[in-house]
Amino acid sequence: MTRTALHQRLRPDRFEGPAHMATLNLLIAAGFLQERLTLRFAEFELTPAQYNVLRILKGAGPAGHPRCEIARRMIEHAPDLTRMIDRLERRGLVERARSGQDRRHSITRITSAGLALLERMAPAAADLHHTVSQRLTRPEVAALSRLCEKLHAQD
Repeated sequence: MTRTALHQRLRPDRFEGPAHMATLNLLIAAGFLQERLTLRFAEFELTPAQYNVLRILKGAGPAGHPRCEIARRMIEHAPDLTRMIDRLERRGLVERARSGQDRRHSITRITSAGLALLERMAPAAADLHHTVSQRLTRPEVAALSRLCEKLHAQD
């Protein structure tokens, strides 16, 4: 039997089949990338989820987004999104204002300090893309993206 990186890492007696191996490989690869991102973003005292919130709000522009829209756009589900936004607000990276139409809802916007932090973090974020492009060819990257979308796309 051919010894793959997965075999060397997990040292299983056997796998239940190709789908089992693919699932484990995908989870390990995602964990590898997440760990690299976490380490790089720690330099800025920011988690990948907090970075994701800032990127979402940057894309929203001055209009900002309500919490439910931020939650919908998150890469990973964040059950503590309100507390995460609280922490970002205490750091001056975002601001909240009550919605004019419904006073129960607030709109969150990125501040100039948040935009500046994203700018300083750009090389760290680009590092992750560089890691992927160094290890995979352009056609492999396109195939990986297509396959991942096929897995997570809504029916």
